[in-house]
Amino acid sequence: MAQRVLITGASSGIGKAAASLFHEHGWNVAATMRNPENAGADFAQKGMIVPKLDVTQPETIASAVDETISAFGGIDVLVNNAGYALVGPFETMTPEQLERQFATNVLGLMNVTRAVLPHFRAQGAGTVINVSSVAGRVAFPFMSVYHGSKWAVEGFSESLQYELRRFNIRVKVVEPGPVKTDFYDRSLDVGADPSVTAYDALFKASEAGLRNTVDRMGALPEVTARVIYRAAVARSWRLRYPAGGGAAPILWLRRLIPERLFQTIVRMAA
Repeated sequence: MAQRVLITGASSGIGKAAASLFHEHGWNVAATMRNPENAGADFAQKGMIVPKLDVTQPETIASAVDETISAFGGIDVLVNNAGYALVGPFETMTPEQLERQFATNVLGLMNVTRAVLPHFRAQGAGTVINVSSVAGRVAFPFMSVYHGSKWAVEGFSESLQYELRRFNIRVKVVEPGPVKTDFYDRSLDVGADPSVTAYDALFKASEAGLRNTVDRMGALPEVTARVIYRAAVARSWRLRYPAGGGAAPILWLRRLIPERLFQTIVRMAA
C-alpha cells in the first residue's frame, strides 16, 4: 500500500517541491493550502488531493486531517511546512504582527501536530517533520521575532520526541539555510510602525545583506524537499537534518567556536 503524507503550506516553494517529490516516489499526497481553488494543474493528479488548511484556523485543520484519512485510509507522515517571516526592527512591529507570527509558525504547527497525533497513536506509528530553519539555532539582526518562532519550534520538537518515542512516533526537524523561493517576497512581512525611523539605515543595509546572502548561498526548494523526503523514509530516531544553503557549515561553526567570537562574526557581517 502506498505511503501517505500530509504537507502544510504546499502551494509554493518548499511545500510544493516536497509534494511533487513524494508523489513522484509513489506516495499519496495531501498537499494542503489556504486557497486550494488556486492550486493549478500540478496538483490535479491521481494520488494527490488538495485540502483547504489554514494553520491559524482550527476548523480547517480538523477538516483537512479528516479529508486526508478518508481519501487515503490514514496518514503516515506529517510535514509542518507552513510559515512566513516577520523582519525589521522589533520596535516597529505591531502587536498584531507579533501575534500572527507566532500563530502561524508556532501555534499553527502545534495545532496541526496535535490533530494528527491521535491517529498516529491508534495506528502505532507515524512521523512528524517540522520545517524549522538555521534561524532556529543561529540568530541575526532584525529577525528577532522570526528567530523566536523558529527557536520555539526547535525546543518544542526536541521535547516532543521524548514523549512520543514510546508510541513509535518519530519527530524530525529539517533546518534549511537560505532558499531561493518567493519566501522573501510573498512570505515576508516587515515591521509596520512608520513613526520609528531610528533604525532605517541599519535595517536597509541588513536587508540588502540578507538578499545578497540568498543570491549567493540560496539553494533551490527541491534541495530541502529531498532532505524532507530522506527524513520521512529514514527509520532512525535522528532529530535534526540541515538542508542546503550552507546550513550544515553554519550550524557546525556555531557549535565549534566560542559564543563571543561567533557574535563578533555576525556583527561584522550584518
